[in-house]
Amino acid sequence: MALPEQLIPFLFVVIVLTIIPGPDTALGLRNSLRGGSSAMWWTGLGVCSGLLVHATVSTLGLSAVFAASATAYAGLKLAGALYLLWLGAGTLWGVWRRRRRRSFPEAAEPLTSVGTVRAPLTRAVAFRQGVLNDLLNPKIAVLFLTLLPQFIGPEEPRVRTSFVLTFAFVAVALVWWRLTSSLVGLLHGWLTRPRVRTRLECVTGGVLLALGIRVACEAP
Repeated sequence: MALPEQLIPFLFVVIVLTIIPGPDTALGLRNSLRGGSSAMWWTGLGVCSGLLVHATVSTLGLSAVFAASATAYAGLKLAGALYLLWLGAGTLWGVWRRRRRRSFPEAAEPLTSVGTVRAPLTRAVAFRQGVLNDLLNPKIAVLFLTLLPQFIGPEEPRVRTSFVLTFAFVAVALVWWRLTSSLVGLLHGWLTRPRVRTRLECVTGGVLLALGIRVACEAP
């Protein structure tokens, strides 16, 4: 099977899009603080699964519904914004509860309470969060709808070439998540220091909140 004529330029564009920090990156870093490099990797696998869904829907032409319908696009955007706000608020709430527990140990709630000492993030939860974070981002749907056709030649079969480009996109994303999660694993000892972890959680929680607010307020 011949490769798409514009595969190399497409890969260059995809690499740039992949390494630019966004909601997925913020979520991955947040999860790495609770579950280490494994949680970040499984978050990335969830994100890549979401990319596959978006690309498949785009190839079938269904993403045009979100591009053409202001109501559908606004609904998906609102759901995505609320999800980001929920993740960010939950992260900051957990930081506040830990600080309160250290300052007032006599008033601390049981260790199983939300926001205190929690079990490490499971792979299933990290994966599910990655999938939802990507599926609820309408920009990804529009991205595939507008990006893929630009790299499909007039003589190339549309569906087959779209799927080849999709797998190339996901392959780049997988490599990037593998590299970043491995780096997080190398830095695990430093990242899990109480002061460093608290600061990073404040940053990632704040970023998720800011992204949620931006998504909710930006024009379609």
